Amino acid sequence: MSDLIIPIKSSTQKFIEIETIERDMVMYTDGSCSLVIETSAVNFGLLSEKEQEALIYAYAGLLNSLSFPIQILIRSQHKDIRAYLETLEDKEKKQKNPKIAANIQSYRLFVAETVKEKEVLDKKFYLIIPFSFLELGKSAQVLFGGNSRGLPYEKSYILDRATTVLAPKCDHLLRLLGRLGLKAHQLANTQLVYLFFSIFNPSDDTAFNKEQVNDNLKQGAMP
Repeated sequence: MSDLIIPIKSSTQKFIEIETIERDMVMYTDGSCSLVIETSAVNFGLLSEKEQEALIYAYAGLLNSLSFPIQILIRSQHKDIRAYLETLEDKEKKQKNPKIAANIQSYRLFVAETVKEKEVLDKKFYLIIPFSFLELGKSAQVLFGGNSRGLPYEKSYILDRATTVLAPKCDHLLRLLGRLGLKAHQLANTQLVYLFFSIFNPSDDTAFNKEQVNDNLKQGAMP
């Protein structure tokens, strides 16, 4: 007689150890938190020698000014241009001037052929500022741990402490990134959920429902 098959009861949320996403921060199951900043990039190779030197100097100043740890994430994804090609095709059909329509068609075919021959990647850059559960203060679970899993303090207290610690760090980093000529912003709740969703579901972005995620976040539940 074959052995009974035990159903898998674990969830993805348990695997990635995320407790919740609130107040534009990620809270983990041990009480740690983090916020994520998305930033633009600079094509360093296109800058003049003086501009490169100025940028290096400004970046060194950013690193030297940091009194807290940060994490840098560079994420590369295959560029999906299907929506762009569909837009071009739609404009081509609506164009009444035959010469302009022919130019749009030629450009659309060129883009489609280029993507087939070469790998087109979309790179995104993130800076993560962590908040350790050790910064929460004295607690039996924080100091000695234990067999029981769970947050060392109430969720609201942890979020308040994390906000107090991370907010000035985030403002400082955003200001320094602005001096480098970079456009940066802190990811909001829905953007954070989408980031983790796309990481663990790289080929299923269409399944992400922003309205449903917003409803779940308002109810205090992870999607």
